[in-house]
Amino acid sequence: MKPNKYNNQANKEAVNHCQQCLMRPISLFSDLQESDFDLLRQPINIIELEAEEILYKEKQVIRYLYTVRSGLLKQVRYLDDGSYRIVRLLRQGDIAGIEALNNTFYKQHTLVLQKASLCQIPIKNIKALDQKSTCLYKPLMARWQKIQQDADLWITEFSVGHSKKRMANLLIYLAGENDTDFFFLPSREDIGALLAIRTETASRIIAEFKRQGCLQTKGNYAKINFSKLKQFY
Repeated sequence: MKPNKYNNQANKEAVNHCQQCLMRPISLFSDLQESDFDLLRQPINIIELEAEEILYKEKQVIRYLYTVRSGLLKQVRYLDDGSYRIVRLLRQGDIAGIEALNNTFYKQHTLVLQKASLCQIPIKNIKALDQKSTCLYKPLMARWQKIQQDADLWITEFSVGHSKKRMANLLIYLAGENDTDFFFLPSREDIGALLAIRTETASRIIAEFKRQGCLQTKGNYAKINFSKLKQFY
């Protein structure tokens, strides 16, 4: 049998992108061995999306998984009354479209909040690796655990309790470990959809936090004073 030129080219691109990528230690391909790249059927591309662009829509046929290299994305469910809820945020290292392993269609709309760079991984590559290699088992289990933890976080920290407490929890989550640096702050409408509060309520609480010195904003970015904000935490 003659070697498949397309697959060879895909393998080379995958090796170049993945083996040398600084993102690889926190990516789905962290445990890939050199021989595993021979199983890849299609090239892995890096795509760049601007804020408000749509990565994929709910019920769209799944063809790719995406690893977030940088930026911030939101996963959205639209309700019958025309409103929407944000059910998860995706940051560096997170996987978009992981439901592809058990479903034919994407389960949410996924849109860009902050300019994003993503690895576009054909689902055929994932299935080929899953069938013939054990390299994906541990990373996939870690991603499923992360999704479960995020779901618990959304229920316990962002959906119940006083609105100020929910806002404080969200700001601390967005700030991450670097709570002294500026981070991207979603719109008041998106914050309302994250916390299940009205847009006006989100605006009022942010204004109050700013007056109290808990929060500083600069355009679409913000910085928290953790010691002051923790009174609501």
